[in-house]
Amino acid sequence: MTKEYTKENLIEIADGDEEFIKVLAQTFLDEIPPDLHAMEDAIKNDNKDLAYQFAHKMKPNIEMFGISILKDITSIEAWSKTSKNKSAAMPHLERVLTTLNKVFEELRNDFDL
Repeated sequence: MTKEYTKENLIEIADGDEEFIKVLAQTFLDEIPPDLHAMEDAIKNDNKDLAYQFAHKMKPNIEMFGISILKDITSIEAWSKTSKNKSAAMPHLERVLTTLNKVFEELRNDFDL
């Protein structure tokens, strides 16, 4: 089964140290879910400044874990700088939510967290 994240960047960052990779996974699980929830609320409340802040904050971690939703995060950032209503951001948000929820489950299973 194909994973939603990749370990390649993590292995390189951790220099192959499995315990450190586990720490990175735990940190991701500690930090990203609340940020994701806050970004979701910001978009639903049409709070573009806050949506941008949380999307931008999550971006490096999403990149580090090789998660394929970087384009959606960038689209949310771009939406926040437009006059478009929240419906323009919703498809991107849905893909981000679906993908990250799978990643959370995979990380918990893969690292016994």
